[in-house]
Amino acid sequence: MTLAIDIARRQGNFMLETRFESAGRLTALFGPSGSGKSSLINIIAGLARPERGRVAVDGRVLVDTERRLFVPRHKRRVGLVFQDARLFPHMSVSANLRYGRFFTPAAERYAGMDAVVDLLGIGALLDRRPSGLSGGEKQRVAIGRALLASPRLLLMDEPLASLDEARKAEIMPYIERLRDETKIPIVYVSHSVAEVARLASEVVVLSAGKVTAAGPAAAILQRLDLLPDEERGEGGALLETVVARHDAEFAMTVLASAAGEIRVPRLDLAVGAPVRVRIRARDVMIATERPHGLSALNVLAGRVVSIEPEDDASVDVRMDCNGATIVSRITRQSRQALGLEPGREVFAVVKTLSFDRANTAAGLRVEIDA
Repeated sequence: MTLAIDIARRQGNFMLETRFESAGRLTALFGPSGSGKSSLINIIAGLARPERGRVAVDGRVLVDTERRLFVPRHKRRVGLVFQDARLFPHMSVSANLRYGRFFTPAAERYAGMDAVVDLLGIGALLDRRPSGLSGGEKQRVAIGRALLASPRLLLMDEPLASLDEARKAEIMPYIERLRDETKIPIVYVSHSVAEVARLASEVVVLSAGKVTAAGPAAAILQRLDLLPDEERGEGGALLETVVARHDAEFAMTVLASAAGEIRVPRLDLAVGAPVRVRIRARDVMIATERPHGLSALNVLAGRVVSIEPEDDASVDVRMDCNGATIVSRITRQSRQALGLEPGREVFAVVKTLSFDRANTAAGLRVEIDA
């Protein structure tokens, strides 16, 4: 699926003017509050009209102001999931789910009730009313209702924003299943680096209504300068890995990656399963010699590619570890003490316990050249 956007719309003093293309399985619209993410979602969904521009999904044009073309919301086959589930309180879960089918002709429906219920793990909820559901359960039902409309595109506007951390952890695996097990392209709005790092294949960064960067998630999230100030500590490298083996004695899992083997706390996954790991820049130490007598178990050989100032006290060091990019944020004093310059051979050192549940997730199927 290719999503092509080139639009402009003024809302009071705010000007949304964005242009990008994405072919990702899950495209994240990322940026701080007020950057234009939800406004753009409304235009894609047909809830708002741009003053100028064009919107196309997989070659199907939904908006083209030059041709005076505007496909109505109900004909776009676009599913919507909002921050709040917006379920009908007087209907059971089953009735809420079936409501989603009413807007799609029977001949064009591809999503079956049983398959959607199984995908989202909501079989035990069917006879209950929304008032008896947790926040995470409500969102799963809302996703199911959107899926049962057999959409060509699914829009998710900060679906986890209203949930606490426990409910976010509950629903995240279901969004991963949705991404990996269906063929429905997803546009996912978020201002959380952790969510984007775990879910996105492509990222579009918005700031003040403009696109500041767009591309693969791994390339965008290592650009710490693109992240909001409050999220920069969460930025760093994304690595696509596979489970190589498990270490039963120490309750660890060994992952194979282009950068080398990475040891993480035990994952309940089969050997060969894909895993995406996030290595935050603030969790990476740098050594100029292979360290000995150190508690950190992950030592990745590499070479300094670039050093960029972050502020008066720190710098961001990018390292090429056998083709994989690792980023480390260190002090300027450490950089001077180590004599770091581009081209210097170094070792990136990462504690095993840095790879908590927020930093390891089911990944897209990849081939690893280790």
